[in-house]
Amino acid sequence: MMTLSSPFAGRLGILALALFYTGFTFAAATTPAPALAASSGPYYVAELVEPAKDNRAVASGIAWKCQGTTCVAGKGNSRPIRICRGLFREFGEIASFTAKGEPLAEDKLAKCNGN
Repeated sequence: MMTLSSPFAGRLGILALALFYTGFTFAAATTPAPALAASSGPYYVAELVEPAKDNRAVASGIAWKCQGTTCVAGKGNSRPIRICRGLFREFGEIASFTAKGEPLAEDKLAKCNGN
């Protein structure tokens, strides 16, 4: 009887599967869990001068959630001043803006508000 697989091909397949499994396991172990990232709180917090008309909006490529005059969002790829300017264009004047717990300097906040 003739077989279509050889012992070498079988061992090669097992080796490839083992390498794949090891790489997959390593990637899963080093990737932060979404639940952990979500529990750390918002990256940006903005206090608006006027209450937001919409509870949700996208400004500077970031999804914002607003309640009253407070808006929060996750981390974006731009500098905080650019994120702030995008929020200003969407919601109007901003009373305060914080990125990763650090407040935006007064002169930068004035630039954010178009002054």
